[in-house]
Amino acid sequence: MQTEKKTEQLGENLPHGRVSVLLPLPVYQPYDYLNENFSLSVGDFVEVPFGRRFLSGVVVGVGCGVIEASRLKYVLNKYDVPRLSKEIIDFINWVATYNMAPVGAVLKMVLSVPEALNTPRTVPGFFKTRNEYPQKYKSTFSRKTVLDFLSNHQPHTMQDITREAKVTSSVVKGLVAIGIIETVPITEKAAVELVSFKEPIKPLLNIDQHYAANQLVDLLREKSFSVCLVDGVTGSGKTEVYFEAVAEALRTDNQVLILVPEIALSQPFLDRFEERFGFKPAEWHSDLSQKKRRQTWRAVIEGKVQVLIGARSALFLPFPDLGLIVVDEEHEAAFKQTDGVKYQCRDMAVVRARVGAICTILVSATPSLETLTNYDLERYKRVSLAARYGGAELPVVNAIDMRKTSLARGHWIAEDLANEILSTLIKEEQVLLFLNRRGYAPLSLCRACGHRLECPNCSAWLVDHRAISTLKCHHCDYRTKFSSDCLKCGAVDSLSSVGPGVERLEEEVCARFPTARVVIASSDTLSSPTVANEFIRSIKEGKVDIIIGTQVIAKGHHFPLVTCVGVIDADLGLAGGDLRAGERTYQLLHQVAGRAGRETRHGKVWLQTQQPEHPLIKALINWDRDGFLREEKRGRLEAGMPPFGKLAAVIISAYDPKTVDDIARIIASTAPYFPNFQVLGPAPAPMALLRGRHRRRFLIKSTKNVNLQKVMKTW
Repeated sequence: MQTEKKTEQLGENLPHGRVSVLLPLPVYQPYDYLNENFSLSVGDFVEVPFGRRFLSGVVVGVGCGVIEASRLKYVLNKYDVPRLSKEIIDFINWVATYNMAPVGAVLKMVLSVPEALNTPRTVPGFFKTRNEYPQKYKSTFSRKTVLDFLSNHQPHTMQDITREAKVTSSVVKGLVAIGIIETVPITEKAAVELVSFKEPIKPLLNIDQHYAANQLVDLLREKSFSVCLVDGVTGSGKTEVYFEAVAEALRTDNQVLILVPEIALSQPFLDRFEERFGFKPAEWHSDLSQKKRRQTWRAVIEGKVQVLIGARSALFLPFPDLGLIVVDEEHEAAFKQTDGVKYQCRDMAVVRARVGAICTILVSATPSLETLTNYDLERYKRVSLAARYGGAELPVVNAIDMRKTSLARGHWIAEDLANEILSTLIKEEQVLLFLNRRGYAPLSLCRACGHRLECPNCSAWLVDHRAISTLKCHHCDYRTKFSSDCLKCGAVDSLSSVGPGVERLEEEVCARFPTARVVIASSDTLSSPTVANEFIRSIKEGKVDIIIGTQVIAKGHHFPLVTCVGVIDADLGLAGGDLRAGERTYQLLHQVAGRAGRETRHGKVWLQTQQPEHPLIKALINWDRDGFLREEKRGRLEAGMPPFGKLAAVIISAYDPKTVDDIARIIASTAPYFPNFQVLGPAPAPMALLRGRHRRRFLIKSTKNVNLQKVMKTW
């Protein structure tokens, strides 16, 4: 790839003297340093002293501070790595301004692996030195395989040889000992540079898919900023459609970034990608080893990564030739970053595309109201896929009125659903039971005194994880050993579990269907990509009869044998004061329902609900997504809420409750007042105590024409 294509836009070298260096720290401006020894341009990575530390930073311009030159420290080193492009520096500044975050903290997300700036290490490389072998040389199948692999006389690492030739290291060492192979130091290469290419398989698209794919390809060929929503029902082949856009970007030698909400369960997607394109994409997520992160980051900035699939943090990798961004399942709440620099990854992906004048594709069966509103305002384009691929039909959705259903003590599955499960098992098909609660029970209370077990650090109940005999807080990870005795009143064996989690549901399922093979799919059980991949493989191979899952199972998986889906508590997400509670509940249940009947087998979905007359439940039964969103849009519009107004939160926290209340009152007394701007609060935050800190919240509400960031910064 032409890694200098965009970095050349940065201009000529800066003059020696003062240079402005941005550091990956929570700071709001760069610092001045003196440069006398290096030829520097904007975007260069340098090493500078900072207090008693030595930090890596990025040159962002000529220094213009007021500190005397005699007091400035010197640039110590310039790293031998391609510089950041102007568009990435512009992106860093935009993200910091819009999200009211320190610009240095945003740079830290870009420079997430500072070790990658160092020159790659050298490792022993093995290469074939001769074609004539000694007289006593004894040829074996393993030796021949190794020599065939090294026939191009290029050096390869021991790991490459043993992996590709499928031999042990002793075979290689034996060839070294007799002089047929020699060693030489070579630069350690990233795994993404060593992928083997296979013959790609281009799928046969139907008429609707072909039309949609052509529209996406045409957008890419315009070589300008655009956003397009791929809107299609579950199972309609949205992935294959945007794969055609990926193919077009690769044809023009551009890099591609595909963002997914849950990387741990993406192995089927990666396999599908490799089958379609003939090579494995690079990956970026929190489960990567530090070595793999270092190698991948370096390969990205050097332009050696063609396609990368990653979680939201991948958006801040320093792509020099990015030509396409895909946000798969764009509606997912997992794209919202709530720690550190707070940002909505979907929206920032659009900004990244705008500063780079490239195309962004948003993909969803249940698009967010923000995305649909942007389409209505003609800011975004849209292609639609209204039918499932291959003639598959959407499943029939039924509501079970739990107000009219009597359940035995300790039972959570209605008889109608239980009968459907039995019928599905007899047909040797699979069942998915959805309950978005981890653990055994969400609450434990004492039958003697009524005491509820809560986290000492958070405003949350301790969740009973019976499988590991632990009570756990899902907010701060506080844990304590489970005991059936009450810690408050001392009553023996008095604790009672209230409500079901997936572990408790498994207990009932195993009792009612003793011959069924049952697995739980939650973030507790799918602890790594390896475990998740094995779980998905076992389902597809028919080794599982009943899947009990939380929301991790709802994200785009294709299980051909799943024909029965049961939602144990369809009303669960409707409680609480979240502005988007209804929208997110609909999206989640729509996605869960879409797991049923994805091929030739007909599917059925059963929703256990206390509110069968609720508009959301009715919309699910009728597959009337647009009708539900119209009502949701009307309510937001009347209230002036996003996306038709602006809403921001300011949260004040302290370990002492009196301190946080006093500070909140002082801040409230200075709140600005003018038309179309309203400050609500302070009031206890939804999580009034989190990780030991007491929290108070202001809500700031305004119309769309108010520069909310400017007002809040002034305040």
